[in-house]
Amino acid sequence: MRDDRPMSTTPVTDAPTHLGAGLKPRHITMISIAGVIGAGLFVGSANAIEKAGPAVLISYLLAGTLVILVMRMLGEMATANPDTGSFSVYSTRALGRWAGFSVGWLYWWFWVLVIPVEATAAAAILTNLVGGPQWVWALAVTLLLTVTNLVSVGNYGEFEFWFALIKVVAIVAFIVVGVLAIVGVFPGSEVSGVKNLWQPDGFMPNGFGAVITGLLVTMFSFMGTEIVTIAAAESPNPKAGITKAVNSVIWRISIFYIGSIFVVVSLLPYNRLQDGSYQSVLEAIGIPQSGRIMDVVILTAVASCLNSSLYTASRMLFSLGDRGDAPRVVRSLTSKGVPWVAVLLSMVIGFLAVVGNYVLPDKIFGYLLATSGAVALFVYLAIACSQLRLGRTLRATGERPPVRMWLFPYLTSAVIVFIVAVLVLMAFDKGQQQAIGFSVISAVVIIALGVWRQRTAEPAPAQKESHV
Repeated sequence: MRDDRPMSTTPVTDAPTHLGAGLKPRHITMISIAGVIGAGLFVGSANAIEKAGPAVLISYLLAGTLVILVMRMLGEMATANPDTGSFSVYSTRALGRWAGFSVGWLYWWFWVLVIPVEATAAAAILTNLVGGPQWVWALAVTLLLTVTNLVSVGNYGEFEFWFALIKVVAIVAFIVVGVLAIVGVFPGSEVSGVKNLWQPDGFMPNGFGAVITGLLVTMFSFMGTEIVTIAAAESPNPKAGITKAVNSVIWRISIFYIGSIFVVVSLLPYNRLQDGSYQSVLEAIGIPQSGRIMDVVILTAVASCLNSSLYTASRMLFSLGDRGDAPRVVRSLTSKGVPWVAVLLSMVIGFLAVVGNYVLPDKIFGYLLATSGAVALFVYLAIACSQLRLGRTLRATGERPPVRMWLFPYLTSAVIVFIVAVLVLMAFDKGQQQAIGFSVISAVVIIALGVWRQRTAEPAPAQKESHV
């Protein structure tokens, strides 16, 4: 039997027993878009372009294809049974409690560590724009977004709606201006045409190995696409929201990533991106105040990511508590159905890491970040393995959810092989060895705890029912 409840429940008390359902369709739409657009696109893409040259387009194409397929698999499971625990819950049902426990805690840890990264980035931009100590801005931004998350899920959705809208407008404007520059509309501009796709050293100046290195760099900029399957569970019609998000992921990645990066590598040589890819292009075109414009856009992207980090970490922690894999107190809800303990706990730990970023030596904080460096791939692998098993069960029952994985089980199996191959490549890439090494250590520790938990604990609530 399927469980079509939009939300997990807590034991009956006088307090609310369900998470809120205050996210509107427009919120879900924009959250799905915002999940694809991070600060890494505006700034971090320059690093990938420097490594791979114009052939970074292949890197983005490969990474984007992987994300599209993973979202298709996740969409099938999520539309069959929406749940705020998303892939962590599906891992429990498909692979065992240890898997759901491990993926859930690793994912929570990933987003908790994103909080200090984004808070520090926001503080640096605000200090540059306004002045004042960075730690004050980091604290102010973190507290502001914590309060918005605590008030109601609708507040989170509203903030994310406007953050996403600004990012979408910025990227579309950048692509339009870039295309106009390519066709020579700006006569006084330093750049035009697409000759930089093969100049100065050819389309693939550093060989195909650099394309793979670029793939490893770009892949993690897509992390967050899956948030919509968590957020949709707090909307009146989860299946419709997830279906729309999954079906639109192809054009979103094509326009926002492939389209904008094409403009960058067409207009500028790959070795001339000094201030971030977008800003370098705008300055070369001659757009006035390019630096200030990009500061505002990047600040919006950073705030959006921080907002989503708090939201996503708290919901995954709530789901873990609801299944008996985290302390029961994290299931505490406000009158509007917000898991306030989970929000505050995620914020406190995240902000302690913010403090650590300023106080601890750089290497120590770098090691801390490295423990979550490959979590995106671990999550994708868990999604694929879960769908491989649950997909067979789903097809055996004859049910047809709104989203279906293409060419099952062959394409699912190919994705699993591809992810494993990427993990192996990371182990041999000097630039990625620290990330994969520390990530594997953290994963082994959490999996060991998950196996112990499965052997010693009572069956989790989610395991007492039969689910597709």
